[in-house]
Amino acid sequence: MKQILAHLSSSHRRAVSLGGLVLGLLAAASVLQGCASAAAPGSTDIRTESDRSDADRRAAVRIELAGGYFSRGQYSTALDEIKLALSLKPEMREAINMRNLVYAAMGETALAEEGFKRAIATGPHDGDSLHNYAWYLCQQERWGQSFALFDQALAEPSYRSPSRTQLARGVCEARSGALDKAERSLSKAFELEPGNPAISLNLAEVLLRLNQLERARFYARRVNAQAEYVNAQSLWVELRIERKLGNSANVEELGQQLRRKFADASEAQKFRDGRFEE
Repeated sequence: MKQILAHLSSSHRRAVSLGGLVLGLLAAASVLQGCASAAAPGSTDIRTESDRSDADRRAAVRIELAGGYFSRGQYSTALDEIKLALSLKPEMREAINMRNLVYAAMGETALAEEGFKRAIATGPHDGDSLHNYAWYLCQQERWGQSFALFDQALAEPSYRSPSRTQLARGVCEARSGALDKAERSLSKAFELEPGNPAISLNLAEVLLRLNQLERARFYARRVNAQAEYVNAQSLWVELRIERKLGNSANVEELGQQLRRKFADASEAQKFRDGRFEE
């Protein structure tokens, strides 16, 4: 079974399939967002732009560049940028977390595992580190450990990204075959962030698998009703829902959109071949 996942950047714009490179991007987004409001050293106040040193700003630029390279599969270049960030700020948690994600994407599982464990040992209450390691364990199909760490991240009072973690947990539960649990996690994510198309699309896919077709159509249409979010996968999810509902006219209309806008996509080829259940 294939679920749908999105690269959760600040714009939430690009939906991608659950597999290969993009498995790390959910966690990468949490790294990039994780430095926005940490407390300044020695202070209980909220860290703002005026608290940042020149080294902070330069390191943050390096991490932003690393995230861009990572999203394009340019792992070595991303790693170079991370090294430059760490040369400016050796204890920068965002850089350390992203380095672990890059190692994982490169197949360097021993380095990734060691790095994730070290990050949590030095920051056991850092929700982003817990989330990242949980997502890595999901990729390794170590379901129980993964779910336990997602729960730890969600339990942290200072954690600022619960919708992202509920989404990740739901995707992992669906991958493990626990569709009922996935539906609950994704529904919680939707309650927290209803405007995120990744959540709606994943929830539509899970509801389709659960044969809750009217609900599935509601969430799929939320995505496809907005031109900036439509892609081959979002059309494919809605098309398969309409097919199960027996709406042949809607299936043909969605198929035409798929062939016209995304002719080279694998989903368009599946439509041409009649492979609706893959």
